Amino acid sequence: MGKKKTPAINSSSTADIAFLLLCYFLMTTTMGSQTGLQRRLPPMPDKDQKVEDIKINRRNIIIVRINSADRLLAGSEPIDISMLKDKIKEFLTNPADDPNLPEKEVKEIEGYGAYAVSKGVISLQNDRGTSYRAYIDVQNELVKAINELRDEFSSRAYGKKFVNLTEEQQKIVKEAIPQNISEAEPKDTGKK
Repeated sequence: MGKKKTPAINSSSTADIAFLLLCYFLMTTTMGSQTGLQRRLPPMPDKDQKVEDIKINRRNIIIVRINSADRLLAGSEPIDISMLKDKIKEFLTNPADDPNLPEKEVKEIEGYGAYAVSKGVISLQNDRGTSYRAYIDVQNELVKAINELRDEFSSRAYGKKFVNLTEEQQKIVKEAIPQNISEAEPKDTGKK
């Protein structure tokens, strides 16, 4: 008696089908992309360039600190995150020309004319123990304050929000309301 052949399924094309399915899912699936903080970094200095200290008037700087317990200080006073945006807007606009708030410099903006631009700089400092969530929340509030100031300027000058302006108009608004945020190296404030 001869050996019986066991029936088998032809699986020669299974690998091809699996490969095609893999290709299909790779091409049609969208991967969640993480977005970072949008910052324009200064250009790298030349190796031969001398280091110059830029003197900034003390009144033109507001220091925003986040400690390791995620507590927030703006200037020298503790502040809640919900009040930070309004504090920054007041600091940058200096509506009452307070001598303790930033100076304004009248600049000739091409395409717009003379405008009093704030010399205000926001210096963000955080502790190495600061949570990432608190850091991002503070960053968002700072950018939200500047965006609101840009929207207000855009509405007065062009009758539209900043995002609806042409590229040239946006450039004018950015010159009138600059985003001057300086970030210091994180520190270990808890250690001595």
